[in-house]
Parts: sequence; C-alpha cells; structure tokens
Amino acid sequence: MVILIYGQIGDARSAPVDGMVIINLLNDSFPPTTWPVRGSHFKALLHLAPGPNKVRLDFFSQKVPNATAHQSTISVNYLPMINCPPLHLVILLGKDSNGQFDTPSEKALKGEDSLDVAIRKFRMAAYLWQAFTQEQMFRNNFARRSFRFEEEWQTGTLSSRDAASNQMRNEAKIHLVRCDKTVDELRKLGAEQRPDTPPSENELFKVAKEAISQYFMRKRDQKFYVTALILDSHWNSDIRSVAGHAAVGFADDDISLAIFGSHGLHSYPSCIEEVVPAFTDCTRTNTNLLANPNNECGSYWEMASANIGAHLREIGRLFGCDGRESGIMSRDYLRFNRSFTSWEPFCTRTKEQGLRLCLAQDETNWHRLDALRFRLHPCFRHPSDPPACPNRSLHVWPVDAGKIVLTSMAGIAFIEIFADGDEICTAYFDYMNGDLGNSNGMPKQITITEDGIRARLPDNRRKATRLKLVIFSSSLHSHIVEDLSRLKSKDSLVKLSNNQVGYRSNMLGTHSFPGSVSEDLILDFAVIQTKLLTSLKVYHDPFSISGIEFCYEDATTQFFGNRDPQSTNTSEYVLDTRKGELLTGFYVRATQKVEGIGVITNMGKINGVCGNATAGIGHTLIAPRA
Repeated sequence: MVILIYGQIGDARSAPVDGMVIINLLNDSFPPTTWPVRGSHFKALLHLAPGPNKVRLDFFSQKVPNATAHQSTISVNYLPMINCPPLHLVILLGKDSNGQFDTPSEKALKGEDSLDVAIRKFRMAAYLWQAFTQEQMFRNNFARRSFRFEEEWQTGTLSSRDAASNQMRNEAKIHLVRCDKTVDELRKLGAEQRPDTPPSENELFKVAKEAISQYFMRKRDQKFYVTALILDSHWNSDIRSVAGHAAVGFADDDISLAIFGSHGLHSYPSCIEEVVPAFTDCTRTNTNLLANPNNECGSYWEMASANIGAHLREIGRLFGCDGRESGIMSRDYLRFNRSFTSWEPFCTRTKEQGLRLCLAQDETNWHRLDALRFRLHPCFRHPSDPPACPNRSLHVWPVDAGKIVLTSMAGIAFIEIFADGDEICTAYFDYMNGDLGNSNGMPKQITITEDGIRARLPDNRRKATRLKLVIFSSSLHSHIVEDLSRLKSKDSLVKLSNNQVGYRSNMLGTHSFPGSVSEDLILDFAVIQTKLLTSLKVYHDPFSISGIEFCYEDATTQFFGNRDPQSTNTSEYVLDTRKGELLTGFYVRATQKVEGIGVITNMGKINGVCGNATAGIGHTLIAPRA
C-alpha cells in the first residue's frame, strides 16, 4: 500500500524555506526516500506494511543548519482490505508482440523499452491512482479508502533498491494477456475507431474484453474489475495519431473494463524515487518518434501527467462514473502531477511557467459525485462499514401539493439533476454528509419539491422547461425520472371511488413486453372501510406470475392479471384478521415482466415469494408514510 501525505515546515507565510524531507520507516520495511520542500510545503508517498507503521520525517535545509532539531514522527496503521473485490491490472499484447513499447532512442539503447520495464512503470502508475483516490476520499470525509489490487509475493519494484538487494514484497500483480490479434491488426483496429465510438461498438475494446474473459476464465455470476494497458500502441508521426490505442472504460455486469494505450509509458515513473523526477522532467517530446496527441504532451512531465490521469479517467468509468463539470472526469487530468509535487515546471501546452507552489486548491480532484459513488461501491468497502443492504428497490411517488416522495429500503444516497437535456449533471442533492458517509444514516424516505430542485440549479438553468432526475440508493441502484413535469401530470393520478386521489409509483416490468397490457386495480378495502381482505391467491409457475386474486370476508373477489391455464401453481396467503393483520405491500422480483411476488403485511415480514424468487431485481413496494 502507498499513501500520499503532505505537510508544511514552519511558518510558510512569514519565513518560507526550501529543502528536503527524508522519510524513514522505523520498522525498516522500506528504504528511506527523499522529497523536495518548496516554500515550506512538501508532498510525499509513503509505503506501508500491514499493521502499525511508525514513520520519522527529517527536514534538511542549507538555511537551517541544525538538522537534529527538525524531526517529526507519525504512526499509520494499515489494514489490508482483503474482503473487497480487487482491481486487476493487465498488460495486453498482440499474439506476435515482442513486448516493446514506444521509447526515446536514448532510453531504448539502455533497454528501457522492455516488458520488464513496462511492468514496473504500469505498477507504479497504479499505485499513484490508488494514493490519489485515497487522498480525495479523505478530503470528502470518507476516510482513506480506495480500490485495492490483486497482489503477489515477488521481487519488489516500488523501490529502486529492491532489485539489487533482492527484496521480496507483496505488490500488485500484473497479468500478461495475449489476444488473438497480431500487433498490426491491433494497431489497425485502434486507428479505425472514432473517439466517440460507444464501448459496445469499439472493436479494440471488444478484442481486449474477449481476451481478458478467456484469461480469467470467469465463472457464472462472477464479477471482475480490470484495467488494461495496450502495450503495442504506436505513434504514427505521418498522420500524428496513435495506432492501437483507445481510451475506453465501461461498467458491465460481468467484466467492468478500462483500456488505454502505452504511447506515454516511457515517461512514467518506475518506482517511488522516480515520481518527482518524472513529473518535473522538461525534456521536449520528439514527435518524429513519440506521441503528442492534442498537443498536450510537449514535454515528458506533461506526457506522464496527461496519460496517467487520462487512464484514471477510464478507471472512473469502469466504476460507473460519468462526465463531470470538474475533476478527473472532466478531462482535468492534465493537472494530475500537482497532487505529487509541490511545484510545477514550464508547460509547453500553455507556454507559461508552472506554479511556484502547488497547494491543495491547485490540484485536480474526484468530483463529489464520483466520491459518493466510490463510497458505496463494493471495491471501496471498509471493515467498519455496515453490511450492504441487498434490497435494491427505489420508488418515486408524486403526491399532493406538488411534492414528490422517494422511498428506498436501502436508503437514498444522492440525486443528480439534469436540465433541458444536459449530458453533464449541474446540480445534485447529497444525503451522505454524516460520519464518514455512514449508509445507516441515509434517509429511507424523503420529500422533495420542484421549487427545491430548481433552487439547486445554476441561475441560468433554473427556468429550464425539462428536468431529469437520477436517484441513487445506498446499494447504487438507480431510478431515472426522465421528465419531472410528466411525473407530476395527470398521468400519475388515479381518481378513487370515494372522491379521493391516488398516486402511482414507478412501474415495475414493462407493458411493452409481448402479450402484456397495462392494467389498474383499485382494491376495495382501500376505499370501503367495511371491506375486510382475508386472503390472497397467487397464480404462477416456477418462472413468472400470471395473476393475483384478492378475497374478501363477504365472499367477493377482485382479480389482477389473468388466470393463465399454463400456470401450474396456486399459492394462497391467509391474513390473520383476528390479530389485525393487514396487507401493506408486495415484494416483487421483476425484469421486463413480474417474475416473482411476495406478500408484505403490517406484521413486518415477507411471506415467501411465489414464482421465481431470484430473477431480476427485488423491489419492496410499500406506500410511503403520510
């Protein structure tokens, strides 16, 4: 594990000093590392071993001769998150690849374009992603949580001294996967793809996913999170384009995958000691040999920052993140270097001298909405987190006075607001402001209004004619309200026989499924006080529900659905009316159709599930409290 720390030496305002900080792990689990101090500020990466880690920081400066008086000691406890699914790291090669990548000629002469070097550089980039994400989650009050890697016991590479001393460490495993395409075929596929091609249509992405699926031999219902570096990417200087490269990330039900090219790999650090040199290397990019896409990589440090950050953006997509107004997901990854250095060199992209001092407000970040997703994602769980709620139901109820009631058994986490067809969320409601975003503290029912929603929007969007809501529960299940005005229209109202008004929830299943029709049933006992519901009969087979019959004390019945002659089973639930048992809702398993249903009463339990008890998604359908 590697974490990012930062600090200040003395009074940075009145007497700023330059120098260096040497970090010593007192348990000798990692060699000492040296980090520059600029204007009294420093940033450093700290390697942790499982358990308690006692760290001593020594400050040295030519202007401060008494070194022994400038020491500080901190203790950090590291508990590996072995119960979380890991992010697998893959290097993807063509079937005839020699394992080399684009590298300056002077480095290639030293053998720095080999597969072994690629592995070390890719591993170090992965630890930078992890450290950056931990720090961002900490700043969002979600503790230092991040994704973990699959690890293996091997000769260490995180320190430049590991190879010489044959130091063994538990470090991130890099999987080498060869696909069924040649290098030329991979490069041709990458060159043919448009930047806006959806992942499902991106041929390079499909080749990578197929090769990775075969490599991991995924079992049924097994979920993998994988990010791959395409080692055979190549800069074509004639057309100024990278062949064999695609920046694509996609969250899927089987393999969530992010892929990225290796055209900037030569600029990456290969160990902790090389991080600051890599992010301050002003060597100009020779575009006859090396990539400079979009003119964002005119020097090596810009190349490292842009490519490591852009790959992290696709990992964000792998975890379900979308485009944002700011942060990594808004292409703000060009400032990725600032999270690891206290100053910035000359930038060829802006033609300006970099920042003299890089403080927290100058860095890129994960947007708050991204941090909220990560907090609830299974790859980011902490042992102290409460158990995840398996109930994914989330319902929207338009009620009187223009109010909208949202209910979720798992708790409502946040709501994204989109105005007039915006593709990027411009405002949101956040219900995770409690202690470390504890999911137990999230409300299971909330009430919102259109005025309250519009008040969240920027001033120039508050008069938008169409508002879209995406509502997330703590299980990261979401429900989309495509048009708020339509939700509040007469289509959502039901006139009852007692002159009262009922309100529809969101639909489960779809009436567009072949052979199905839309149907409403107002239960008599809900509007006639003398009606007493005594039992329910469910007509079903092992895979679906045909209909439900509601039986009353006066021998009358109501039927919802149909008595399908192919329904082989009839299940009856008798209410204990002597104890005051009443029907309060249903537990529904639904995909395009309703495949399973259970009865919920005021006794607070689900009385079995008829039909298919595991199909689709489970929904708890209970009318909200008044």
